[in-house]
Amino acid sequence: MSVEKKAHAASGWLMAFVVIALYVLSVISFIITAGTMAGYEDAGLPIPVRTFVMLGLSIVVFVLAIILSNGFFSLQPGQARVCVLFGKYVGTVRDEGLRWANPFYAKSLGSADVTVSTDGKGVSFGKGHSHVSKISTRARTLNGERLKVNDKMGNPIEIATVIVWHVADTAKASFDVDDYESYVSMQTETALRHVASVYAYDHLEDEDDSSASITLRSNIEEVSEALKRELDRKLSIAGVSVDDARLTHLAYAPEIAQAMLRRQQAEAVIAARKKIVEGAVSMVDMALTQLSDDGIVNFDEDRKAVMASNLMVVLCGESEAQPVLNTGSLYQ
Repeated sequence: MSVEKKAHAASGWLMAFVVIALYVLSVISFIITAGTMAGYEDAGLPIPVRTFVMLGLSIVVFVLAIILSNGFFSLQPGQARVCVLFGKYVGTVRDEGLRWANPFYAKSLGSADVTVSTDGKGVSFGKGHSHVSKISTRARTLNGERLKVNDKMGNPIEIATVIVWHVADTAKASFDVDDYESYVSMQTETALRHVASVYAYDHLEDEDDSSASITLRSNIEEVSEALKRELDRKLSIAGVSVDDARLTHLAYAPEIAQAMLRRQQAEAVIAARKKIVEGAVSMVDMALTQLSDDGIVNFDEDRKAVMASNLMVVLCGESEAQPVLNTGSLYQ
């Protein structure tokens, strides 16, 4: 695996002065030499060898200035340049501003795709991926698409995520993967599918043993942290560091959404009924106890059963109870 090496580039302002001076010198030398040669021709005299030498030197200086001009580049904050000299990684420049480096450093990084044909014509070369040697190290956001996956219980769900990432090692990003941006996109989808299959969408029942386990809906922070760890493990190969990972969408798939909604509604009704019954029982017990303790009414077991039944109907019924006045005895 590649490891980033720090490289330094000279200030571009000093080299700009040198290159401009070479351009001016070569042009002036060329003009003077051309004028001298024209003077010798007008006088009918042979041109001295040193004149041709001066003309050649002016051309050489001009070509040298053009080559040196190819070494200028500028970096903004949050940018880095990967320096490759004839296929060998030299280092990464992170110094911002106008810089000058070896003009023979590669301007772009790429690789050729080699494919073996099956028609008997031998090996064919295709155009491979290529990207510039200047890499952004700023934080980027990847808003993933909605994926349909199965959770731990096998239920089809729709899930999506957004991650914030940046290039931490430019050497790995440039040489250990073919295209680090596509690599980040594909590995994000893979990691999201893996995390979604590890956890269930929601708890099954309140009294179930799994009610304390981590679920996708109830434990967003824990699931996001697990997703971040999975992405860090996968993307470290490409020199990418994940700053944050969050779920942006979570829902049952449309084909089971209605069934799951009815199940959730049933669970809510059961939970509400449970609370109502618990409250009604406590109220009946309190009413019978206070009536007996205060000596207002003396109940035998049959009377307690009738009173409890009437109170439970009144307290647990969905509609208002219609009172019936008894003008006879308690048992009529």
